[in-house]
Amino acid sequence: MDFVTYLLLIIPLAIAPGIAIALFIYFRDKYEKEPFRLLLGCFLFGILSIVPAALIEMGEGMLGFDETGGMVEVLLFAFIGVGLVEELSKFFFVRVFAYPKKAFNEPFDGIVYSVMVAMGFATAENILYAVQHGLGTTVIRLFTAVPLHATCGIIMGFYLGLAKFRPGPFRYIFLGILLATLIHGAYDFFLMQQDYPALVIMAFVSLAAAVTLSFIAIRNHQKRSPFVNAPAPDDQDTKLPGGQAN
Repeated sequence: MDFVTYLLLIIPLAIAPGIAIALFIYFRDKYEKEPFRLLLGCFLFGILSIVPAALIEMGEGMLGFDETGGMVEVLLFAFIGVGLVEELSKFFFVRVFAYPKKAFNEPFDGIVYSVMVAMGFATAENILYAVQHGLGTTVIRLFTAVPLHATCGIIMGFYLGLAKFRPGPFRYIFLGILLATLIHGAYDFFLMQQDYPALVIMAFVSLAAAVTLSFIAIRNHQKRSPFVNAPAPDDQDTKLPGGQAN
């Protein structure tokens, strides 16, 4: 494809879903919006977060740890070599940049900042895939990989919101990283494995489940906002592991 097509069609298509999801989450933050400079900073740090993840994954490839091996090797690569590596990279920038800020003053902010970082990462990754593989891959990722990164950001952010405002933050941080890694790893594993082609459908099942969990997480933290003039929901409202009130 020529340069003009990339510039006017493929690159905008690669950028659009990350921006759209970031705006969607921004408008779900009903009661106390976050400063634009922090949101932009998170998005830019998300773009930067692809660098350590890519370097580690390149190192893994040089060592022969990739998706070309048997089922067990692919499983380990999907969950650890990709899922854990990428989620830890995104977590690092959320934890260092956004988590200590005074503007992080309600549980829902964990979702907002985590998704902004995740969408920065997904946008950078999307541009790389668009340049390498063209229009078809870019369109497919619009409905798959970018929403996957968003759901991982929402789930991790849900637990970071709990960690910020509850005793024993380490367990919530651990749960956030663990669940985001499991979601990411499951999706990648079902796409990467070659032994059972029919299992590819499970990638989309896992993505659908992650989207469902994400909406539950969003509703939970919306209801728990200290800025809403309504009584806090009781414990039965929480449907994610470890989310019950203390």
